[in-house]
Amino acid sequence: MNISTSLRRAKAPLALTAAVMLAASACGGGDAGSGGSGDELSGTVKIDGSSTVAPLTSAASEFYAEEQPKVRVTVATSGTGGGFKKFCVGETDISNASRPIKDEEIKTCEAEGVKYEEFSVANDGLSVVVSKDNDWADCLTVEQLKKIWEPGSKVNNWNQVDPKFPNEPLKLFGAGTDSGTFDYFTDAINGEEGASRTDYSGSEDDNVTVTGVSGTKGGMGYFGFSYFEENADKLKVLKIDGGDGCVEPSVKTVQDGTYKPLGRQLFIYPSAKALKKPEAVDFVEYYVENNKKIAEDAKFIPLNDEQEKELEADLAKLKEAAK
Repeated sequence: MNISTSLRRAKAPLALTAAVMLAASACGGGDAGSGGSGDELSGTVKIDGSSTVAPLTSAASEFYAEEQPKVRVTVATSGTGGGFKKFCVGETDISNASRPIKDEEIKTCEAEGVKYEEFSVANDGLSVVVSKDNDWADCLTVEQLKKIWEPGSKVNNWNQVDPKFPNEPLKLFGAGTDSGTFDYFTDAINGEEGASRTDYSGSEDDNVTVTGVSGTKGGMGYFGFSYFEENADKLKVLKIDGGDGCVEPSVKTVQDGTYKPLGRQLFIYPSAKALKKPEAVDFVEYYVENNKKIAEDAKFIPLNDEQEKELEADLAKLKEAAK
């Protein structure tokens, strides 16, 4: 089974950006079939949001700089929720998100007149990591993770997770509450978005979690798969039993849906206002049309065939509306 592509999609109607895209095409010109206008552009594209998606978008900006060196693409990380707060009041051009936009965020955007598009650009396997010194745990069930992370949990020792585990203090690290990773993890493990024990070290900066877990024998944390790959020399990733046995996060298990319930899609949200700028349109088209190369370079998991077809159709509709 593939990762579901039926996630709630809250796009502005494509027709809303038709005139914008048409104007941008007139300014930028050229054939964007290879992901770029072919004409020299300049200006700034301002991006904020998910710390998980940031390395992906940064990779896209670095590749794009080879095509358009005069376009400055800035990528900040205030978390998915923090990013949408800025995006929905018009402070940024594009919002990185490790989850779909929420209903309340949609309402804020609507109240501020901010219209947007949603593009799924890669996959991620949310990874549960422990210290390299942890030689007792290789796989945890969703039930065990819930026992550890649910609101009010008093589990503070590994032997409370499983009597076979040693008497080792359990210290927790994870995503801050403005992070899409926090939203996704709490929903997938605890059954309710935002439901989590609060006595853990939380941060929107995943490098803080890397440092904390790697430096604590009994540490545990969670973040995107790419951060584990970047720090595999310091951390150990756990297999997760979602009901059908222990499965480790990988390209294959995320794409085929067997790594559950922690496989997810990653998104970018360009605003209609941003699409008035030729450089923003050109960057988005480059990002979308080169998504596989970008994902692989940034050590993310590329879209599966079904998701790729959906993304191609989304971009085609956008271009058709602009004709």
